[in-house]
Amino acid sequence: MLTEINFDGIIGPSHNYAGLSRGNIASASHAGDVSQPRAAALQGIEKMRHNLALGLPQGFFVPLDRPDAPWLAALGTTIEGAENHLRAQAWSASSMWAANAATVSPAPDSADGKCHLTVANLVTMPHRSHEWPGTLAQLRLAFAHPAFAVHAPVPAPFGDEGAANHMRLCSGHDGAGVEIFVYGVGGGRFPARQHLDASKAVARRHRLDPARTLFIRQSDTAIQGGAFHNDVVAVANEHVLFTHETAFEDRDAAHAEIRAAFPMVEIVEVPASAVSLPDAIKSYLFNAQLVSLPEGGMGLVLPTEAQETPTVWDWLEDMVAGNGPIRRLLPVDVRQSMANGGGPACLRLRVVADPATVDPRFVADEGKLDRIAAVIAAHWPEAIAPAGLASAALAADVRKARAALLDALDLAELD
Repeated sequence: MLTEINFDGIIGPSHNYAGLSRGNIASASHAGDVSQPRAAALQGIEKMRHNLALGLPQGFFVPLDRPDAPWLAALGTTIEGAENHLRAQAWSASSMWAANAATVSPAPDSADGKCHLTVANLVTMPHRSHEWPGTLAQLRLAFAHPAFAVHAPVPAPFGDEGAANHMRLCSGHDGAGVEIFVYGVGGGRFPARQHLDASKAVARRHRLDPARTLFIRQSDTAIQGGAFHNDVVAVANEHVLFTHETAFEDRDAAHAEIRAAFPMVEIVEVPASAVSLPDAIKSYLFNAQLVSLPEGGMGLVLPTEAQETPTVWDWLEDMVAGNGPIRRLLPVDVRQSMANGGGPACLRLRVVADPATVDPRFVADEGKLDRIAAVIAAHWPEAIAPAGLASAALAADVRKARAALLDALDLAELD
């Protein structure tokens, strides 16, 4: 039976605040701070426990090998000898944000009846551009069953940032849907990371029906305001699109196109007069997991920062007091991820599949999360300061920590 499984990225032992992501206001504002990798990873585990307790299937991906010495070697340098900016890019734990791992098209949408995944190339940001080989190795392992087709990245220079710029509307996860690819156009102080050509290439690879595939432009206002991915200003689940008024470049045309392709859509729009774009971005209101609850209705898994932003929380409480489709507000603490620019939705990749077709080593249950948490508590660094990135001893400890996790999960082939 097809169901939605959320795969969260386990926050890696090299988690640090280097401020590498241009256009990501939270990342830039915390550059140079001391990070807490252990606390960050345990927060991520608690988020997974929270969703399991809601009755939602849960999977995970493991951190990539960091610092990335082979990448530095290709640049003619080493961990010890690299310039500070290159060293920081080699240390980045940004693969934790699994929403950027790939774009996923469920089997009911594709002409060949397979679930297609295209690993994102992430070429716009140097620190993320070397993620895809490690991510692809995990995708090919987790989704090796013939029910899946896993694709290599779209070639450069066409920037593709994965599911963070992709939405799907459907009457149910196991039915045919309408897929929406949201792209940006460059020209401002912050880059547009999702290219239209990349989105179209992914749609062709996934053998999607052109009549049920939309390409909609993200607004320049949103990008330049700090919405570096569409999932910072809009999220969809089944028949509901939850969006900020400023999400799309031509709001009226976008809404009309979506309604024409999927007439049963219910658009829940937050007006800018009620919640400003800065407040929406600061709170990561839309970088929430909009999920279908087993008991019926939908819930919004939000960062606790949404509770602490009065305009956001007031609007949300008024919304759930009404008769709309979103019935529950479910805050989670992911402050360490938030400080680096990623909320609850950034941490997960949605895959609609039969759980029996997924490699069970990547599927979470309470016992497995206990084992992961024990490894994190024993091996993840408590803190990393910027100067620590030059430490060969710390680099060795981080690699040992990841190896301990792979051993605990019987995933040594990823070492």
